[in-house]
Amino acid sequence: MANLGEMTSEKQWLAAVGGVLLLTAAIYFTLFRSMRDANTTAQTALTSKVAENAQLEQYRPKLADMERQLANLKQQLEIERKIVPDDKEVEQFIKMVDGEAVKAGIEIRRYTAKPVSSKDFYSEMPFELEIDGPYYGVLNFFDRLGKTERIVNVSSLLMANTKKSVEAKAKTVYQYNPSESVVATCTATTFFSHDLTPAASGASAKPGTPAGAK
Repeated sequence: MANLGEMTSEKQWLAAVGGVLLLTAAIYFTLFRSMRDANTTAQTALTSKVAENAQLEQYRPKLADMERQLANLKQQLEIERKIVPDDKEVEQFIKMVDGEAVKAGIEIRRYTAKPVSSKDFYSEMPFELEIDGPYYGVLNFFDRLGKTERIVNVSSLLMANTKKSVEAKAKTVYQYNPSESVVATCTATTFFSHDLTPAASGASAKPGTPAGAK
């Protein structure tokens, strides 16, 4: 084989061109082709993402409305938890009832907890109350209980004048003020929710202790 120096200038030029072509082909099939394949893969992913974004874009106008609905649902849930709490919250219940009694101008002499009655999704928590005060003050107290955030049902109401408190089944006779004209006993029942699993039948709360005389 002739050396490059022994070739004519025309053959040398053709050899150089051939070498460049071979080098170009080698670079194409190694570097450029791999870059082209990577670009094709990236373009495919980009096209897919653009299509996905375009599909989700139709929900953008509804996003604000969905957020408002979610906020309303949370607010409703908080209101429902005040009406029917997730727990007994006995202390808060007694404070609430005491507060309404003070506003109505009557005395609550006794709270006696009665057995809790469990239903499928909620429980009834009754208390026996012994109260006294002016007649219209007692009526105002029951009216106020009916308007509290937490549900309170009043039943088994017995009322008598202060001189015949035994007729209302009062357990103790107190030194009543001249403005106090009636004595009453009743059952005030409130409610609390529990897990969506039927509770064991016959479940009951521990009996409470009577509240001290005011």
